Amino acid sequence: MTAERPPLRPLTAALAALLAAVLTSSCGVQPSGVIGAGEPPTGLTKGLRLYFVSPTGHLEGVSRPDVRITELDAALKLLAAGPTDPELERGLTTLVRQLPYDATGTGTRVTLSSPGTTFSGNRRDDLVNGQLVCTLARAQSALHPTIRPDDVQVTLNGEGRPLGPYRCSQFMGD
Repeated sequence: MTAERPPLRPLTAALAALLAAVLTSSCGVQPSGVIGAGEPPTGLTKGLRLYFVSPTGHLEGVSRPDVRITELDAALKLLAAGPTDPELERGLTTLVRQLPYDATGTGTRVTLSSPGTTFSGNRRDDLVNGQLVCTLARAQSALHPTIRPDDVQVTLNGEGRPLGPYRCSQFMGD
């Protein structure tokens, strides 16, 4: 007569449960209370942002988190100076030339005056106009943190009739 073996299923299940208990019971992480981290980030990034032209012919915003400006014209000077070396390596460029610009802002309204400059509403000029509008909108927001860049409207005044007011979103199409 041969002795029957006990079924392996209960033994296998017991070993699996024991292994799971050992693996999850002592992982070295000590319990802690709730740790407050403030509000989650929402909306657009804060601070100065310049808008350059990408290799695909679209506007691309780049942050300047360490740059503090005290007037809108300072943002235009940075824009005309062009991308940094790493940004140039990514193919970014500026179409904005160093010209006499005078930008003024009140609340959500910004006006850019540039004597001798002809601003055009042609599709061909959308990139340069977009660089100016988007950079000025972000600069106005950086100067006045309670103003959202999306709410800023920029008018371009040069030779001829004024153009705008424009919002940055009008230049950020596909």
